[in-house]
Amino acid sequence: MEKLLNVSSSPHVRSKDTTHSIMLDVAIAMLPASAFGVYHFGLHALLVIIVTVAACVLSEYVYEKLMHKPCTISDCSALVTGMILALNMPPEIPVWIPALGGIFAIIVVKQVYGGLGQNFMNPALAARCFLLISFAGKMTNFSYSGFDGVSGATPMAVLKSGGAVDVPAMFIGLIPGTIGEVSVIALLIGAAYLLAKKVISIRIPGTYILTVAVFAILFGGHGFDMNYVLAHLCGGGLIFGAFFMATDYVTSPITPNGQIVFGILLGVLTGLFRIFGGSAEGVSYAIIISNILVPLIEKATLPKAFGKEGKKA
Repeated sequence: MEKLLNVSSSPHVRSKDTTHSIMLDVAIAMLPASAFGVYHFGLHALLVIIVTVAACVLSEYVYEKLMHKPCTISDCSALVTGMILALNMPPEIPVWIPALGGIFAIIVVKQVYGGLGQNFMNPALAARCFLLISFAGKMTNFSYSGFDGVSGATPMAVLKSGGAVDVPAMFIGLIPGTIGEVSVIALLIGAAYLLAKKVISIRIPGTYILTVAVFAILFGGHGFDMNYVLAHLCGGGLIFGAFFMATDYVTSPITPNGQIVFGILLGVLTGLFRIFGGSAEGVSYAIIISNILVPLIEKATLPKAFGKEGKKA
């Protein structure tokens, strides 16, 4: 028989949400940060975004055709991967580097493991870490038109070296950095859209941001210096990572308690990398390490079935 009747017990949960609608909402939510990045850094930033997205979509299409698999580019997941990767790129990077990263993200991290839903870490962040290791110089050069190599240092690098940073400028986005991470206000507009559409919940990003703030107060060496704490919250792609990358459905816990544990782990790892590590950033590595630990987190936080292991009278 070509068509089988699926008989199952209640409850029958239905939802109008689809992979396409969810991914499209995420892409829409990244538009304010993308637009500001292009406005702030110039047309080369737009070229980086276009090329990276094209590399991701084309890689998925070609791989699935060669492997005789159903084409899934219409679900917009490759579009989202390309946008996230592009917004994590320095503004003046040669476009072939993020294009290579897009191919790595889609084929090596996503498709080789079975496609959407099977990847064990965020493809865009895995690709960014791959590029950071392979092209460290170009991936950490944040100078752009109007800024020289010294003034092109990110606020987090200045903060780690003991210098002072301009928090209001960080909030608006008038600073060096990657294309999509610089403007906190643009990112928060997108985050508000995702929360309003109920695409994400506040558990992971809220716990993540709060943990970073507490870690900075306890171990940053500045006590309750709010300028120092706010600099940690506004810099280094924390807001971008918290709302757009850590909340990825595939690589984050689905249990409520697991999401809280996940957020705390993210905050602790980010604080360790920033304050005690050699790097001034840490968000990307914190997220992919936590992605790997998601199965253990869910195993420990899985709710018991009703009536299971109940106390006997």
